[in-house]
Amino acid sequence: MSSSVFDHIDKNVNRSVTFLSEELEVFHSLIDIRKFPKTFLLQEGEVCNFEGYINSGCTRTYYIDENGSEVILQFGIEDWWLGDVTSFHDQKPSCLFIETIEDTELFMFSPETKEELLFKVPKFERVFRLLIQRNLAATQNRLFHSISKPAQERYQEFIEKYPTIPQRVPQHYIASYLGISPEFLSKIRGKMAKGGKG
Repeated sequence: MSSSVFDHIDKNVNRSVTFLSEELEVFHSLIDIRKFPKTFLLQEGEVCNFEGYINSGCTRTYYIDENGSEVILQFGIEDWWLGDVTSFHDQKPSCLFIETIEDTELFMFSPETKEELLFKVPKFERVFRLLIQRNLAATQNRLFHSISKPAQERYQEFIEKYPTIPQRVPQHYIASYLGISPEFLSKIRGKMAKGGKG
C-alpha cells in the first residue's frame, strides 16, 4: 500500500513527536483501514473497541438525556480522532452513540493493536496522552462556554471551529450541539446574515 495513504495521519502524529520512518512503518502495519456508510460505530451499552482517526467523512457523538432527547457532544471531521476514551480503556459499556453522518473512512486501532503499538514504539504514549489532554481541554472549554456565553457567540465560535459543518449536517444537529432550539438557531443565522450583533 502506498505510503501516501498515511500522509494525513503521519502529519497528525508528527505534530507532537518526531518519528523515524521505521517507527511509522510499525504504526502503519497496525492500522485497520475501514470505510463505513451512514451507520452507528457505537451505541449506548456497547463497549467501545476502537480508537479511530477520521481520514475522510463526518461523525457525531451524542447521548440520550433523561427526557429522551439527543444531546450532541461533538462532531468529528477530517484529521480528528474518535472514540469513547473511558469505555475503550476500561472496557466498560459506553453511555454514548457515535454515528457516521457521511460515508467515512477511519484508520482504527483496537485495544490489542494499540497496546502492541505502544510496546513496539513507546513514543506513541506521548501522542495519545496529548490527544487525551486536548480532548479534556476542549470538553472543559465547551462546558464553560455553554454556561457563560450567549447563544449567538456560541454559534460564532462553533463555525470558527467547524467551518464546513453547516454545509454537511442538518441544522437541528447544530442546534442540539449548541443547546438551543432549531427555531432559535434560524433566528441567530438570519440576524448574522443581516450583520446584526445583538
